[in-house]
Amino acid sequence: MSNLNTFLFGIYPYIALTVFFLGSLVRYDREQYTWKTGSSQMLESKQLRRGSVPFHVGIIMVLMGHFVGLLTPHQVWDFLHVTAPMKQVFAMAMGGFFGLICLYGLVILIQRRISHPRVRASSSTMDMAVLWL
Repeated sequence: MSNLNTFLFGIYPYIALTVFFLGSLVRYDREQYTWKTGSSQMLESKQLRRGSVPFHVGIIMVLMGHFVGLLTPHQVWDFLHVTAPMKQVFAMAMGGFFGLICLYGLVILIQRRISHPRVRASSSTMDMAVLWL
């Protein structure tokens, strides 16, 4: 179990980050505009606004929460008198809250792509793949 633990938590994150950064550089150099959803704002904007705002607010706050949780030194939490269990409960509550906001927006955006006839007609397979991923 120790070898598996070392690989999963000691080596694999660096492999994943390396692939992410190198892959991003290669995609930027070779295929800049391939992973995006096509704009459909002019076809229907009410549901787009209703889904896009909560999706982006939720995903940005979840990412910011990860950065704060991972990059804040233990001394700061000790200075603020925040114990590890308190930090964990707060992180789970806020992450769950903003995760649900993100999911709410994503469901609206997927439902909009599927059910609105004009948006569906202009959507490509990659548009749906990006939303599902």
